[in-house]
Amino acid sequence: MSGGIAARLYRGEAGVNVVGRRRLWFMIAGIAVLIAVGSMFVRGFTLGIEFEGGNQFNVPVSVGTLEQVENAFGDAGVEVKTGQTVGDSQYIIKTEQINDVARQTAIKDEVAQKFGINPTQISDSAVSTSWGGQVTNKAALSLVIFLAAVLAYLVFRFEWRMAVAAIASLLLDLVLTGGVYSLVGFEVTPSTVIGFLTILGFALYDVVVVFDKVQENTKGITGSNNTTYAEAANLAVNQTLMRSINTGLVALLPVGGLLFIGAGLLGAGTLKDLGLVLFIGMGVAVYSSIFFATPVLAELKSREPRLQAHAQRIATRRTAAAKEQARAAAVALDSDGVPIGSGGAKAERTVNPELAGAAPRPGARPAARPGAGKRPRAGGRPSGGSGRR
Repeated sequence: MSGGIAARLYRGEAGVNVVGRRRLWFMIAGIAVLIAVGSMFVRGFTLGIEFEGGNQFNVPVSVGTLEQVENAFGDAGVEVKTGQTVGDSQYIIKTEQINDVARQTAIKDEVAQKFGINPTQISDSAVSTSWGGQVTNKAALSLVIFLAAVLAYLVFRFEWRMAVAAIASLLLDLVLTGGVYSLVGFEVTPSTVIGFLTILGFALYDVVVVFDKVQENTKGITGSNNTTYAEAANLAVNQTLMRSINTGLVALLPVGGLLFIGAGLLGAGTLKDLGLVLFIGMGVAVYSSIFFATPVLAELKSREPRLQAHAQRIATRRTAAAKEQARAAAVALDSDGVPIGSGGAKAERTVNPELAGAAPRPGARPAARPGAGKRPRAGGRPSGGSGRR
């Protein structure tokens, strides 16, 4: 069928060789993981005060700009971690941990005096490191339970190799998303942790859709002499490729609106942390479900003895068919009955007919003269005469 790349993608006819180039995708994923893990160990993460401990001050936006408020707290002798606008009513300033109550009061008084407001208009709260530790422990426990449940479901629904490939894809999503946070220096907050758990569900959905099509295409694959497991799996990826792209776009558009419009334009700072991790994680999940999960599955399945024997049979059959086609092409005849490609035989047919009998080929029977072998009739007349005048 004809059509552009979008139409062929929609019909699953694009023929993108994803599984056949799995070594390339593994190399790209390996390099990305090394960069991400290296950044985690070297740069670490920018942790919010919920994990490191600190103080939070709420200041009315009527006092000035966010930069002016941050500078005011810095002039008061406190280290500002982050500052953000919440709606159109207040700024949230997160600072280092201040254990001395008298110092907290002095900082509030100094900032209020600078902007000419009552100190009571500035509220403050302290966050201990133990609270962040509890969030981390609960998130880690939730992650372990989630992965165990996913593993059990996929083993029951498909097989253990598909379960391993899916878990590997989910872990890749987590590592690469964490690597982006470490490289860029985005702040890690409890909302970020919740976002990490959320993207796993999205990534799992896309992987299950692709694996379901793989299972459909590879059912009874050893009974076919035309397609290997890797080829059938690659066809499944192509058949679900447009669905994966559409799913990713449909998911990223509202998350992008949440991040860029809600947090960026409207100033809803509380949405920034959740929107950012979802946007990065979902983008990585689309890539991993197409270029990592199914190639890992194909690599695991290719190690099965029965599928290795099946692939060898198909390779032998295709080699024999190619040789047969080459042999048939070598002896194909043209319209004159002369073998195509045998220039000598063709040349002999183009020799001048008047000279054809002058030099017969070795072993050829001499050509008979015209009329030779015909006996004359009685009376000595040639056999061809009529005898009448």
